[in-house]
Amino acid sequence: MEEVIEKGKTSQTSAGGVLRMGPQKMSVPINLSAITSQSTQRISTKIGELDRVLGGGIVPGMVVLVSGEPGIGKSTLLLQTANSLAADLNLNTLVSKSKLVGKAKVLYVAGEESAGQIKIRSDRLGIKSAEIEILEETDVDRIINEINSNKSVSSIKLIIVDSVQTLSTEDLTGTAGSVGQVRECSGRLSQVSKKLGIPLLLVGHVTKEGAIAGPKVLEHLVDTVIYIEGERYENLRLVRATKNRFGPTDEVGIFQMTDLGMIEVLDPNGFLQTEKTAGSPGSCLTIALEGTRPLLVEIQALVTSTPIPNPRRVASGVDHNRLLTIVAILQKRMNIPLYKEDVYVSVSGGLKVMEPAMDLPIALAILSSYREKSMPTMTLAVGELDLLGNVRRVNNLEKRLKEAKKLGFKTILSSVTLSSLNNFKF
Repeated sequence: MEEVIEKGKTSQTSAGGVLRMGPQKMSVPINLSAITSQSTQRISTKIGELDRVLGGGIVPGMVVLVSGEPGIGKSTLLLQTANSLAADLNLNTLVSKSKLVGKAKVLYVAGEESAGQIKIRSDRLGIKSAEIEILEETDVDRIINEINSNKSVSSIKLIIVDSVQTLSTEDLTGTAGSVGQVRECSGRLSQVSKKLGIPLLLVGHVTKEGAIAGPKVLEHLVDTVIYIEGERYENLRLVRATKNRFGPTDEVGIFQMTDLGMIEVLDPNGFLQTEKTAGSPGSCLTIALEGTRPLLVEIQALVTSTPIPNPRRVASGVDHNRLLTIVAILQKRMNIPLYKEDVYVSVSGGLKVMEPAMDLPIALAILSSYREKSMPTMTLAVGELDLLGNVRRVNNLEKRLKEAKKLGFKTILSSVTLSSLNNFKF
């Protein structure tokens, strides 16, 4: 494994000005009760849905790792964030340990795209801020030198690096994107960010399995990890935090991807309702929880006869293994001969809902398609199924029921009104 080799016992400073080794002051234990609590000051991104995910805004010195599939909107969202922060030149909200004075700017480190390509995107988004500076550089030590320079350290309000996998240092022999390079470059940038109190947003690649590329220590190193989710060819985007040292991890930001960038969806249920096709065979509405938000979701199913001995089970937006279990429950407990039927299940709008509360609406959507009968008007279902076909209670049921009544649903199928699948009649 690549590591920076330290020579001698004297302190060494890299080309980027990062202290790597040397005698350090001994730490002493501090009594927990003697530590003074400090309120966390935040900088609003002026993007409400992003602030929601971050816990209210960006904390000075905070290091955020932003990840997602290629083309999902990472660079677009970060450029919009840069524009929002650069447009706000009131620095009174910044934490006192930051050395920022005078006119603020955002430093955008372009490792993947050229300045010309970023300019094309900014023109499309209508961004013309003079306070955004593009630095085309992949040498992390030169980037740190630019941050530490006298003309920059007093004015940088935010640092964006797109992406961390393109950075490298000459202190290591590996190529950019290798485990050692990603770890070392991220560590050096994080150290400078916290020393100066400047927020740092790092873009991280994902593997074909959807995990963040690079060493796992990258996720441990940063303060917050956020993912941008959604189908590439759908316009709905979910931004969620899987780690957050400065806020909750149960909040979700909802955006709509347009030609003008990532637009906040302030009324998710109204947005999703416009696309629902409830009332047709194979459709069942439910209330899913995304973070703390109850969202109206439509589950669609298609059951069709097949001549092949091994019928297909296709799941889009729901867990495939859970679909197999639900099909088995319907066959065993309700005597539905699905062993000779292809079953396709999807969530409309490009959402992904993996919680157990989707069991009952998935089962009812399959039954509706198989029997060619629509669900009763203004009916909604939410519940988990056990292997005996019983409907079990789900978490936050009261919040879901409250949202369903607010949306005008008259019949709500749950563990309160339906004890078993066998008790449901069209």
